[in-house]
Amino acid sequence: MTPVSALREEVALAFAATGVLARTEKQFRPREVQTRLADAVAHALEERSVLVAEAGTGVGKTYAYLVPLLLSGLRALVSTATKSLQDQLYLRDLPRLVQLLGLPVQVALLKGRASYLCLHRLDHARHTAELPDRHSLRVLARVEQWSKTTRSGDLAELEVLDERSPVIPLVTSNRENCLGSDCPQFRQCHLVQARREAMQADIVVVNHHLFFADMALRDTGMAELLPSVDAVVFDEAHQLNEAGVQFLGRHIGTGQLLDIGRDLLAAGLAHARGLQDWQALAGAVEQGARRLRLACAGTLRAAGRLRWDERGLSEDFVAALTDARAACVAASDALGVVADAAPDLAKLQERAQALAAQLAAFLGPVEHGHVRWIDLTLHQARLAESPLDIRETLREQIEGERRAWIFTSATLGDDPALSWFTRSAGVEDAHTLRAGSPFDYGRNARLFVPARFPRPSEATHPAAVSQLAARCAQALGGRCFVLTTTLRALQGIGADLRARLATLPDPIDVLVQGEAPKRALMARFLATPRAVLVGSHSFWEGIDVPGSALQCVLIDKLPFPPPNDPLAEARCRSLEAQGGKPFDDYFIPEAAVALKQGAGRLIRSETDRGLLVICDTRLLTMNYGRRLMGALPPMPLVGDEAEALQWLASLARPAEPA
Repeated sequence: MTPVSALREEVALAFAATGVLARTEKQFRPREVQTRLADAVAHALEERSVLVAEAGTGVGKTYAYLVPLLLSGLRALVSTATKSLQDQLYLRDLPRLVQLLGLPVQVALLKGRASYLCLHRLDHARHTAELPDRHSLRVLARVEQWSKTTRSGDLAELEVLDERSPVIPLVTSNRENCLGSDCPQFRQCHLVQARREAMQADIVVVNHHLFFADMALRDTGMAELLPSVDAVVFDEAHQLNEAGVQFLGRHIGTGQLLDIGRDLLAAGLAHARGLQDWQALAGAVEQGARRLRLACAGTLRAAGRLRWDERGLSEDFVAALTDARAACVAASDALGVVADAAPDLAKLQERAQALAAQLAAFLGPVEHGHVRWIDLTLHQARLAESPLDIRETLREQIEGERRAWIFTSATLGDDPALSWFTRSAGVEDAHTLRAGSPFDYGRNARLFVPARFPRPSEATHPAAVSQLAARCAQALGGRCFVLTTTLRALQGIGADLRARLATLPDPIDVLVQGEAPKRALMARFLATPRAVLVGSHSFWEGIDVPGSALQCVLIDKLPFPPPNDPLAEARCRSLEAQGGKPFDDYFIPEAAVALKQGAGRLIRSETDRGLLVICDTRLLTMNYGRRLMGALPPMPLVGDEAEALQWLASLARPAEPA
């Protein structure tokens, strides 16, 4: 029998019924699944090995990896999916555990450039900013006021600053416009200070985007940080692959061209007025951006992701790309003549050269093993080329310096080997662990799949979804999430549901994604006794509403990836070339993971009760339905709508006194 190490013993004691967590944390209850996960993490830390661990809702995975990490004394990097989760770890979980365990551990938070105030850009914005409305001017004034008192420069401190605000790019730097040590505000730079603190810390909290941005650009401070750590933990690891492919490879957007056009005009007039025709040069770059956006969109008026062969081979697109490149080359040549006049001009020349090179690359062939596509929004187009997954990048890192690598999430696959994740991440040889949820789903939750319902492909399906959602909301008095798989369905279902619930004697409010920032929508939902929230992708995960505020989650259809998505098509071709079956090996696992995430919004604590509704009869009629059903928590299946509504009505009634 292998002896238990000192670290594993110490971890077991911390999670025991008489341990430090039970004595000091009111909400703590010893859970076998949490202790088992913590032990596996401790083992991986000691062995400097790779662990892939799926931890169901309620396991307490954050403490399960943080406690062993803190007790090990190792220097570590902890990466999360979002900046809000970073803040939760840095501001709440880590300080609490450091205090409870009585350890002299220094913790630092490191985000990307766009999260920190750039003092030089703020000073520039005071004199040159062109803002669209008075509200933006007021926000800029608030930023100026805050800049005099903030120590970190982290824009998350400013609640008035919405993440979509046009002020943000004016008061933050990016890799292209940062002046580095030539900046007049370099000594006071908040980003430099954050990186300095990260280099001195024992545990550094980052996010997945930052991690992969450095792999691609070497511009986040991670290049110096990663070699110095003994362990890397990826929380919410199910988002790792998609985060990675967004940064690995090459990308260029028309927004970058518009930005350099604006900066070219401002800097040229400020530092070299009369030496070049800055108005004409900037105008050519901006015109190139607009023409490229139109060539990408074609007759399409909506946002979406396009295959490269839909636009990238047309004469109009090639001509627009060539013209945009020529405008960047002309700007670079003009800036080269005056670059010595100011650091801003020298940096602008570097940006123009880099943009011209990127545009030229998209005129050439696709790199082997990569896929190209075009992302369209209402105002911009983005050209992208990336690998199909993060296998090679992660494998290179894991096979480098000997350190522990821990990947964890509530959803990492639908099979014991967690192959959905291990295959794309290139960690098939990792130790895997599945720690199931300790919640009593059999007692506290129900699943309803309407047997007679329009198929998702039928035109009547969205209206049927909103009608059923309205009946569920009425039975419960609100307290519902309606999750859609597409933004198009979101708008139709949201509008129809609002019309139905507004006419009730006691109306129910309907909140729809896109009508306000995500954080504001959640605050309104929690503050409104009778409310339904209709959301798409960003509401399927990372939302925690414990208690009776949310007791029904309705999903419009099975969340299969869109078959015409360029990345999905390329991954399917790759699987076929390897002898795999795209539907079995890609589409079903992807749907299973997404379905588990959406369903995971329902039960968030031991006492939560609720109903999960999936408006897709394929779950009952198709052979793969059993596999997808198996990915869900073990909820009893109700027989019909009457029984489902009766269950909701019982949840709506106040609990009887014991």
